[in-house]
Amino acid sequence: MKSGCYTALATPFKGDGVDYQGLEQLVDFQISNGITGILAVGTTGESPTLSWEEHNRVIETVVGKCKGKCISIAGAGSNNTREALQAAEHARAAGADAVLLVDPYYNGPSSLEIRREYVAPIARAVPDTEVIPYVIPGRTGAQLLPEDLALLNQTFDNVNTVKEATGNLDNMRRTRACCGEGFTILSGDDGLTFKMMTDADIAAAGVVSVLSNVAPAALTKMATALKDGDLDTAKALNAALAPLFNLVTVTTQEETPYGEVACRARNPLALKALMAILGMPAGGCRPPLGKMSAKGLEVVLSAARKVQMENPEILQPVGDFFKVDINQRLEDSANVEGLAYGEY
Repeated sequence: MKSGCYTALATPFKGDGVDYQGLEQLVDFQISNGITGILAVGTTGESPTLSWEEHNRVIETVVGKCKGKCISIAGAGSNNTREALQAAEHARAAGADAVLLVDPYYNGPSSLEIRREYVAPIARAVPDTEVIPYVIPGRTGAQLLPEDLALLNQTFDNVNTVKEATGNLDNMRRTRACCGEGFTILSGDDGLTFKMMTDADIAAAGVVSVLSNVAPAALTKMATALKDGDLDTAKALNAALAPLFNLVTVTTQEETPYGEVACRARNPLALKALMAILGMPAGGCRPPLGKMSAKGLEVVLSAARKVQMENPEILQPVGDFFKVDINQRLEDSANVEGLAYGEY
């Protein structure tokens, strides 16, 4: 897989359905800002809540618009190999350059089983399509280990990249040691991208990013600078983007009649709230995801306002493409109405 920045695209909703016109706008925004590639129907795209009909149409829409302009990756993972195989075959037929296979969640197969009963059959079935394992044990409760990843890489020409979201730098170093220099490691965590790309024992090639939904130009520039060894540029961009990196998961302490509880708003809740505030096609999240708490929404606003005040060039492409005034969008209270629960 090519080095650079890949956007894990949010799926915009309108009413009870997918906003396909908004989806096309989001893809055009990414392409116009030089994104390396787009991942459709990943976690950020709320894949668990899409029907298969919606899933397939989103893939077809994104792949069609990416053709000849940037790399397209189709989310095809499942905790059911039969479903994942069907999704991968559909993605191949639609013309996707690659499919992303998240480790099977909930039923929790071993690494051996993930390799033999999940990734291998799919890689064998779509030999001309790149198959990218997505390792994120914090969400799945399962993990494809570096040793099994290396065995897959040795067996299949189309398994040569991993989306690494373990948060464990030692695991990433082990992946590099097992898989060798020619294997591509992509960061699955915006906030760790700088470290993963500058650590010689990891040598990541880029990032599959959440925050590039709103800042594709800046994140692409950072990934390019890191690949080119331009550390001064990369450090400056990493610092400018840092407040946004903290929005992938927003945890607040909320008051209840029984005392304080932690409320964790996981991706893409904060992202879609920010997109809505900025005037981008987003819609809400599908249940069981819901809304931010009032405290959580304030965290989103504070981070975006800080970026806008200190580095307005980060969000300006949103203003230019969607023809909105970023300052007005962040300061007018009307733009946040309905984005948070009224009370815990």
